[in-house]
This record gives sequence, C-alpha cells and structure tokens, in this order.
Amino acid sequence: MNRFFSTTPLWHALPAAAALLLATAGTAPARAAAQHSLPGNWLQLSVTRGTAQSADTRGTLLLCDPPQGHSHATEACAQLADVGGDPRALPAAGNTVCALVYAPVTARASGRWNGRPIEYAETFGNACELGARTGAVFALDDMETAMPGR
Repeated sequence: MNRFFSTTPLWHALPAAAALLLATAGTAPARAAAQHSLPGNWLQLSVTRGTAQSADTRGTLLLCDPPQGHSHATEACAQLADVGGDPRALPAAGNTVCALVYAPVTARASGRWNGRPIEYAETFGNACELGARTGAVFALDDMETAMPGR
C-alpha cells in the first residue's frame, strides 16, 4: 500500500501563520505610532531603583496640554515649560540637604516637546538627589512610598 504525504494542510496553514505573524509584528509599531501622534507636549517618565534595569520601576505618561498624568502634573509641566521641555536644564533646588547614602535611582524621560523629540536618562545617588535636581517632574507618588527618604 502506497502512502503519499499530502502538503495540502501545510499550504492551508501558511496564510494563517503569515497573518498571525504580521498581526503580532504590527502591534509594537502601532503603539509607538500612537504615542508619537499624541498632541501637544508629553513625556513618558520612569524612575528605576538600583544601578541596572530592575523590576522596581515606576512610571507614568505626563501630558501637558492640559496637565495630567500624575498628581504633580501642573507643577511638572510648568517647570518643563520654563526650560523648553529639557529635563537636563531643570534648575536644582538650592535649599535641599540630602543624606550621603548611596541608593541609586535612574530617571528616564522620552517624548515630544514643541514638536521636538526629548530623550533623557540620568542616574542620581539617591531619591533625595533626584528630587532636588528634577523638582516635580519625577515626583511620582508611588515612588515616594517605595523610596523612603525622598
């Protein structure tokens, strides 16, 4: 008795597999395109405890037209407006004294301000230093309870 291998099921499965692959591959660019099409000024903010990428990361989307995203959005948007949206240019608080305890935190911002792309990442010695250097911008409420001494 001769048995023949039929390729018919394989040929029927290929279009479905290709459609699944295209649908899966298309989701990441769609999300990225959706964020890049946000109107006005906005930054995706995150703060990570430690020196390496860890699971202890907090973040939010700060929208500034109108201010929303975290409980200090109005103040954060005003501070960013004063420096053209550049977190590097935020003025340091002159009256803050921080303990000399090394507990690094990394702040990141990615977004658009007045049509320009913004990318920022900086590691601070501890959460107090982060707050003294960046004001309300990275003052995420859940970070205050997760990082004592902030």
